[in-house]
This record gives sequence, C-alpha cells and structure tokens, in this order.
Amino acid sequence: MRMSAEKIHVRFSTPPDVAEKVYQLVSTAAKTGKIKKGTNETTKAVERNQAKLVVIAEDVQPPEVVLHLPFLCDEKKVPYIYVPSKKRLGEAAGIAVAAASVAILDPGEAKQLYEEIARAANELKTKGK
Repeated sequence: MRMSAEKIHVRFSTPPDVAEKVYQLVSTAAKTGKIKKGTNETTKAVERNQAKLVVIAEDVQPPEVVLHLPFLCDEKKVPYIYVPSKKRLGEAAGIAVAAASVAILDPGEAKQLYEEIARAANELKTKGK
C-alpha cells in the first residue's frame, strides 16, 4: 500500500527493456539533438509546444514535483513515459546530478528510436488506464 502512495505520479508501468531504450534515446538526443533537463525546463518545453517526448523518473521524492507533468502532457498531446531511476536519467542526459524529468525537443540521430518509444508510450498509457 505504501509503495503506490509514494508513486502517485506514475500512471502506467514501463517494461525494463523499454526503459533501457528510453535511457539510450535520452543519451543520444543529448549528444546529437536537443533536450531540456529538469522539471522546470521540461514544463516550459511542454507549455511552449516544443517537447516531442517527456521522460519522467519514477523515484522522484516528493512525487508532487512531477505530478503535473502527465496532465500537462495529455493537455498538450505530448507522449510521456516513465523510467525507474532519476540518477540514470540524469546520467543519460549528460549531467552529474539526478533528473526528475527530461523533455526531448529533437531526437537527433535517434529519430527511429524516438518514434518507437513514442508509440510504446502511447500504447502503455492506453493499457494503463
């Protein structure tokens, strides 16, 4: 019971193999495309219709930090997906600290991987409801 209360921002579960691809996408997009790191930058990118995909860490404390993102993404029709670790998300984004969320603005050389993950995100969201 306690576990679900801590992850109130997580609307669906991302399979481990898909999560690994998400980390790979973030890493490639950070090097060859364009991303925004952190919840404030991610929120602005979604509000400005710049985000193509939002990645949200499941282990964010307190979860209220990212609680608004799924609602905002739904409103702006931006696909979003979860990964288990904010530390790994930060590393994939090329920063030395954890990242609660990341917005991909341009997937760069990972366009095909981005399309695959965006499709998976929409399927997982539909199944999770």
